[in-house]
Amino acid sequence: MDLFDQHLTKLTETEAPLAARMRPRTLDEFVGQDHIIGPGRLLRRAISLDQLSSLIFYGPPGTGKTTLARVIANTTRAHFIAINAVLSGVKEIRAAIDAAQEQRKYQNQRTILFVDEVHRFNKSQQDALLPWVENGTVILIGATTENPYFEVNKALVSRSRIFQLKQLNDQDLYKIVEQTLTDNERGYGQLKVQIDDKTLQHLVSVANGDARSLLNALELAVETTTPDETGKIHITLAVAEESIQQRAVLYDKEGDVHFDTISAFIKSLRGSDPDAALYWLAKMVYAGEDPRFIFRRMLILASEDVGLADPNAVVVVNACNEAFDRVGMPEGRYHLAQATLYLATAPKSNSIMGFFDALAALEQEKEAEVPNHLKDANRDKKGFGHGAGYLYPHAYRDHWVAQQYLPSSLQGQIFYQPSTQGREREISTQVLRRREAQLAALVEGSAIAPLEISTYGTTDRTSERWLQRSLSQVGTQLAAIRDRLIDLAQLQRHHVVLDLNAGSGLLTWEVIRQVPEGGVYACVRNITDANALQEQAAALKELMRPVILTTPISKVVEVLAEQAPNLQFDCIMGRNALMSESDKVNVAQNLATLIPQTGKLVLAETVQRYTQRFYRLLEPDWLDPQLYQKLILAEEAIYADRLDPMFNWDTDDLRDVFEAAGWEIEMKTEQNVTQMLITNAFLQRLFTPSSNKSSYAERLSKNLTRGELENIKMVFTQHLLNQTVNWETTISFLKANRV
Repeated sequence: MDLFDQHLTKLTETEAPLAARMRPRTLDEFVGQDHIIGPGRLLRRAISLDQLSSLIFYGPPGTGKTTLARVIANTTRAHFIAINAVLSGVKEIRAAIDAAQEQRKYQNQRTILFVDEVHRFNKSQQDALLPWVENGTVILIGATTENPYFEVNKALVSRSRIFQLKQLNDQDLYKIVEQTLTDNERGYGQLKVQIDDKTLQHLVSVANGDARSLLNALELAVETTTPDETGKIHITLAVAEESIQQRAVLYDKEGDVHFDTISAFIKSLRGSDPDAALYWLAKMVYAGEDPRFIFRRMLILASEDVGLADPNAVVVVNACNEAFDRVGMPEGRYHLAQATLYLATAPKSNSIMGFFDALAALEQEKEAEVPNHLKDANRDKKGFGHGAGYLYPHAYRDHWVAQQYLPSSLQGQIFYQPSTQGREREISTQVLRRREAQLAALVEGSAIAPLEISTYGTTDRTSERWLQRSLSQVGTQLAAIRDRLIDLAQLQRHHVVLDLNAGSGLLTWEVIRQVPEGGVYACVRNITDANALQEQAAALKELMRPVILTTPISKVVEVLAEQAPNLQFDCIMGRNALMSESDKVNVAQNLATLIPQTGKLVLAETVQRYTQRFYRLLEPDWLDPQLYQKLILAEEAIYADRLDPMFNWDTDDLRDVFEAAGWEIEMKTEQNVTQMLITNAFLQRLFTPSSNKSSYAERLSKNLTRGELENIKMVFTQHLLNQTVNWETTISFLKANRV
């Protein structure tokens, strides 16, 4: 680069639009998109560790796709090349590949190729990238405003991890304005800019989540406002309204927003919500959607979702459509709104779907002929008897007679299921009465017909097989508990999750599969469990491994404060996490500090007070009657010990604990019976004296002598060893939300 190039670069940087100058250069400067680059998220870890794989950033304009790629360029140690698909072709791709090969050959350095607007590449251009992404010559980072699953080569998508960026919220936009007004180097920190609260609120509101639109408006307002005598630039509401006159509505007539918005409109009509329906209609009209397209979709819904519940629906919508064609815009908006409100408030029935049941039956009954009495009698009545036996309905009372109109193989089949909504309530009664009459006639034989001759990322196969193999070792009951917790958690791919009692990894490995773009923290109580998890996690890629915390649950907040300050979990989960905690209220209060207002906590806790009693596994006559009664009293005394945190609580106590800590609780208690094999090792753990005061024998010894325990052990061995017994447990499933 010579002096003229340096001068040109400096001019470009200083004279660039404000939105370009204020692009964040580091992750700490980046605003918004916490769901993909917040603390603990996969992408943030990958950027920090410089372990990126191919990525595609997908989202609306002004949300930070290109900016995030530039942050990666400033952070990574890899060689970074950027091209724009609008201005580039195969020639530029080949030049980038040649440069990447040179870096790999002579510098042993990876190359990241950033392609902005990657969807603008045609198929051949995208195909030119594929082999170099496949063999690792370049790591692709693509940015697109279009759905990559439709607009990007499927082979490229399958080799990339997709991250969807959302529109920025108002708090994000306020923060961007604050950064701009205080930045002395790139923003307006050296100027005295004053913006009224209402003015700033207007700019943020009209920008509608688009940071670029906001900064462009701010730049126009500042640059066109003359400073007063003190040098202050006062941005008034009037100036702001001139700088950004129309709200930026995200809408593309051929892309995702088009389909998503019409989907929301139709679902609002189907759900009988006139307010939501009018809102989505207004968005489409405001954005310039073709009204004929909207009418076409409403005409479909009038039959598909309203149908015979209000047969006039299709008539009204069609009349509004014809009136719109005659009147046009803008007055035609009245007809759009009338049709919308009619459908939103009409009774609903999808009984017309019976037609598709008939199509399915037709595919299975391709050889079914028209019944002889329904055939055309004008041509073959004499030769084949076609039409013979047909009963003319108008010749009967109420213009109806019981006879079969279906092929013989389908007689009795029901396709139309009338609803009880609107007009169809009357139809339903009539149809049911006639079907009953037809059935009776069929049974009697009088109605039998006379006879004639149908935000992804790439799956890591190695990790997938390993996780499946690990989970297959879990017992059936534990797997059911795991699946129930996962269902309650409703995890999303970007969530950060804490497993409170990782132990064997029952929950941990499944959660890793559920949150591939998020992160998993696993809490274990001792170093033995931690080592076991570390060994098992070694089979996963480094970025997929859980962060293991070796600490009691009561100390987890302190440990996280040291290792990951300000980390918040979208979900905290656990199986038997609180069962033996002595101060459950304190634990619940501590966990609340780790979860944001939108987060949740889900637990499965075994209620030991109601668990299986060992004495119930014995027949009374196997023991001396007096000893059997003493065993019953001794064992029940274990579960009545109010000082033992493992047994001194039940479901109501657990609910009270969390409500006292400020949680909103949903709880369901279930009893389970599973098969368990009584092994010699199991009996030895029960009855071998040890320093472990929580063992069965040690607890019984408070009320039984050693000799009595020996007799009981002998009976267990004689009658239960190697026997399969029913084992009863009571489990409370708890879902808690911050109040």
